[in-house]
Amino acid sequence: MINVNYLTLPQTPGPDFKTTDAFNGRKVILFGLPGAFTPTCSLKQLPTFDAMHSQFKEKGIEDIYCVSVNDGFVMNAWFRKQEVKNVKYIADGSGQLTKQLGMLVSKDNIGFGKRSWRYAAVINNGIVEQMFAEEGMCDNHKDDPYDISSPENVYEKL
Repeated sequence: MINVNYLTLPQTPGPDFKTTDAFNGRKVILFGLPGAFTPTCSLKQLPTFDAMHSQFKEKGIEDIYCVSVNDGFVMNAWFRKQEVKNVKYIADGSGQLTKQLGMLVSKDNIGFGKRSWRYAAVINNGIVEQMFAEEGMCDNHKDDPYDISSPENVYEKL
C-alpha cells in the first residue's frame, strides 16, 4: 500500500496543498490524468466524476480530487472553463505526487514532457486502498487508454 500523507505541493494560485489536510482521516478519490484541456480529460473523465459526486458520497467518499502535472494557473482556468462544481484540483506542476504514486510517465512523443498516466485511486486515511490504473503504462505510449479509471468503473467497484 502506498501512503500519500506527507507531501506539500506549491499551489499557484492559492495556498500550498498538503496531502495530510486532504487525505488524513478521510476517504477520498484521487484521479490522475495526462493534462488539462485535453480531449478525454475534458470530455469524459473530469465532467463525469463531477456529475457523479453525489453518488460517490452515498458510498462514503468525502471528496474527489483531480491531479494533473500542470501548474495551478492552468488547472484553475481549466476548472473554470469546465464549470466544475464538486471536484477539487491538485496542481502537481513538478510531478511530485504523481511520481510518489508511481504514475509519472514521459509523453515526449506528443510534446507533453513528464505527465501522469491515467488512473483513479481510492484513498482511505492517506493509504491507497484501491488503484485503477489504465493498462499498458509506459513512457511515450502512443494511445490514451480510458476504461479502468472511468468514474463508472470506480463506482461499480466501491
